[in-house]
Amino acid sequence: MTTSAQWIAGSRPRTLPAAVAPVLAGTGVAAYVDEPVWWKAASAMLVALALQVGVNFANDYSDGIRGTDEDRVGPMRLVGSGAATARAVKLAAFASFGVAGIAGLVLAAATSWWLVAIGAVCIVAAWFYTGGKHPYGYLGLGEVMVFVFFGLVAVIGTTYVQTETFELPALYAGIASGCLSCAILVANNLRDIPTDREVGKRTLAVVLGDERTRWFYVLLVIAAAVALVGIALATTWWALVAFVHVVPAARAVRVVAGERAAGPGLIPVLQLTGVSELLLGAGLFGALLLA
Repeated sequence: MTTSAQWIAGSRPRTLPAAVAPVLAGTGVAAYVDEPVWWKAASAMLVALALQVGVNFANDYSDGIRGTDEDRVGPMRLVGSGAATARAVKLAAFASFGVAGIAGLVLAAATSWWLVAIGAVCIVAAWFYTGGKHPYGYLGLGEVMVFVFFGLVAVIGTTYVQTETFELPALYAGIASGCLSCAILVANNLRDIPTDREVGKRTLAVVLGDERTRWFYVLLVIAAAVALVGIALATTWWALVAFVHVVPAARAVRVVAGERAAGPGLIPVLQLTGVSELLLGAGLFGALLLA
């Protein structure tokens, strides 16, 4: 039987900052322009976390049945390693999407029903990242979708359900968070270039190649910092407190572009980038709430 520790590892907890950070940032913007609605913020957090876990299990299932995880360098995959059956992992993905859907329906009922359509698109995008006959994650489009859904949609949506307005600072915060979420995926795919190329998985990293992927990672980190300046200009200079995120980001850049680590040597970059995004979101939340 699959142990609880294996299920937790299979949910890929190191990716969860990509779900938490945009909700924190969006709630910070809501607090600055109006008043935060804490139960809605908590519901948005549940939606984001459930979607992140759901997409992780969905990727585990889809990659596992395709055989693309058999020689994986990174964290354990449940199906690829044989630790869990494909059916069990698929059900775990659907259960996670169900939790996200229920929480999303509650938010839509209290805000606006057109949000149901946004939620449905998010779930479909999560499944078809590696699922279906033509997964877009195999076509070099993964980073685009991560930027849109775990950056723009997550931050702007979190602000909107609390204020029912579209705010410029939320757009900037979505760009910053989306860039760092993309950077996590880029680092992951940089590590997996050799195995992905071997099984025909054409991620953006495979298309760009090792050298250009490393510089793309650096560009994303810089773009997040520039977007943070935009947030400060649109709100308060206290928002620059979130520049604390540069500390782990700089260490990650050094590993990627300076030390030019490869394979397992890139695994710490995932954690550093996740911590960086979490610090950015928490910094914006605290600064804008207090401002």
